[in-house]
Amino acid sequence: MEAGGRMEGDNPLEFVWGLASLLGFMSIWNSAHPWLRELVSYEPGKPIEDVARELGLQPHEIIKLASNENPLGPSPKAVAAMREAVERAHFYPDGGGYYLREGIAEKFGLKRENVILGCGSNEIIEFVGKAFLKPGDEIITARHAFVVYKLMATLFGARTVEVEDPGFTHDLDAMAAAITPQTREVFIANPNNPTGTMVSQEEIDRFMEKVPPHVVVVFDEAYYEFVENPPDTLKYVREGRNVVVLRTFSKIQGLASLRIGYGLGPADLVSVLQKTRQPFNANGIGQAGALAGLLDEEHQAKTRALTIEGRDWMQGEFGALGLEYVPSWANFVLVKVGDGKAVFNALMKKGVIVRDMAAYGLPEWIRVSIGTMEQNRRFLDELRPLLGTVSA
Repeated sequence: MEAGGRMEGDNPLEFVWGLASLLGFMSIWNSAHPWLRELVSYEPGKPIEDVARELGLQPHEIIKLASNENPLGPSPKAVAAMREAVERAHFYPDGGGYYLREGIAEKFGLKRENVILGCGSNEIIEFVGKAFLKPGDEIITARHAFVVYKLMATLFGARTVEVEDPGFTHDLDAMAAAITPQTREVFIANPNNPTGTMVSQEEIDRFMEKVPPHVVVVFDEAYYEFVENPPDTLKYVREGRNVVVLRTFSKIQGLASLRIGYGLGPADLVSVLQKTRQPFNANGIGQAGALAGLLDEEHQAKTRALTIEGRDWMQGEFGALGLEYVPSWANFVLVKVGDGKAVFNALMKKGVIVRDMAAYGLPEWIRVSIGTMEQNRRFLDELRPLLGTVSA
């Protein structure tokens, strides 16, 4: 025993820290980046398995129209390629994604050096953040754009400037006017998720004339294949502008579970992004399926035709019911139903999964993906009795 009654070998600092922790004064959050406290985790559409388990339903009784997936599934050619690739699952994948990047580059008239692969296009949004964002920087998005842009900016301590979007459409003139010396990235989703709206070539060209060289413009084109004549943003890649065009195999290709996305940009910009990428971020089975699916134009055309037919039919039905909706260019429709959360819950109990839009500041709306015509009709049959009757 030492003078003062302290046990020999006791560390007073450890005692203080222990007492503070016990009293709730200390937390691991005090050591974490302070801006992480503001980060709200992304909530994806509920999986069929979760709904079946929670509500005691059989999986085959449930239809999921929540995550803008392909109701036809992947290309049969992609399935065959993946089955073959499974036999080599004990090997690491091609870390550089040589053949898939070559295939993508050839399809769009670019070079392999213009292509970067990601675990979904979401990961490439993260690459851009790692490369260019630091605390105090800013990004610009539309008010009702994909929430992940803001989440990623927050992850790096950057501030998100949300520009109002009249009619739920990006106001590119206002977004250009919002650029400051602190702006590092501008995100333009076209067609936009979750609204389905699109900006024109003229609007994009006018915007790009105003973008200063210190800003990276990210065109998120996850749904561009559903547009018959989409705007040409790749011309800015060919011109060497600070542009990244994001695309994915999760939507029209029907390979969402594999998490394969890609970015297209000038070679020097892509070389910067490659430095932020973890080794083997694109799995080998996914690369094989993606390359085969990329070449299956017939499957993509079939999916596009099914989507347009179902989208036109569903929007017509919404109009007949007197429901406000946003005319869509993508494979989903945003529709105003009153209490979005209540309608979402009531539909889920019937085995129909959609997406409520409260996280986007649209509590009266839901977003519904286009399924097969049988699925679309079932959704409308379950929705009609709920209108005006559900409560939170």
